[in-house]
Amino acid sequence: MARVPQTHPWVTVDGLVLRDGSLVAVIRRNPPFQGMPAIPGGFVELGETTEAAVVREVQEETGLVTRVVRMVGVYSDPSRDPRGHTITVAYALEATGGALHAASDAKEVVLLDPDHVPPMAFDHATIVADWRRT
Repeated sequence: MARVPQTHPWVTVDGLVLRDGSLVAVIRRNPPFQGMPAIPGGFVELGETTEAAVVREVQEETGLVTRVVRMVGVYSDPSRDPRGHTITVAYALEATGGALHAASDAKEVVLLDPDHVPPMAFDHATIVADWRRT
């Protein structure tokens, strides 16, 4: 996605999906946080709802077809993304089909213990902790 000077925050989505009791994550292919695990997600496209965006992004990055279960939270700290002020809406999702494989911005798909996540990109460890509490 081409970036222009910011006049307002960008909007992104992140999707939390369990597969056999493990949290589906991706290893980031690109900066920032290249090589680190992250919750699959990305930028909302013009004319798209955040719910549609999270389902699309998770499928593009992991191959999983999902449905939204609930919203986990909105994360808006202006410093959460070094590229600029980015607000994310995080959703809990349920896998309904597809097969795990890395695609799009994901270098690989990994399965994490949701109770003991490693250091993650952005504020994703905080998002996972919030998801586990609710």
